[in-house]
Amino acid sequence: MFVHPIRGIAFTLTLIGAFSPAIAKDTGPSYQPSGKPVDCIPIRSIRSSSVKDDRTIDFEVNNKRIYRNILPNSCPSLGFEKRFSYATSLSQLCSVDIITVLWNAGPGLQPGASCGLGKFQPMEKPGK
Repeated sequence: MFVHPIRGIAFTLTLIGAFSPAIAKDTGPSYQPSGKPVDCIPIRSIRSSSVKDDRTIDFEVNNKRIYRNILPNSCPSLGFEKRFSYATSLSQLCSVDIITVLWNAGPGLQPGASCGLGKFQPMEKPGK
């Protein structure tokens, strides 16, 4: 069987493209540290969270303030799945708390790696 060289190259390039990892671009605003890190933030004030990568989560609280949490260690699949859960008996989320990555496994979410949080660094947009 004769395979035309151009078709073979095109097929190979198609396969390479199909299995190349997608590169996510962070198009959100950039922030810089503002003040000293804190150990805890009140759960009631958390409005949203944004996972940046396997070690970084931005928490938006009241008044659109951002607290960045850089985990002490990489948390497998956190940056890919971009979702997590936590459980605490306090009214605050603290640097001693553990998050659990949630990954999509068919009909529902399944628990993945569990990882410790770091301190919460207040952040602000440059120029403020």
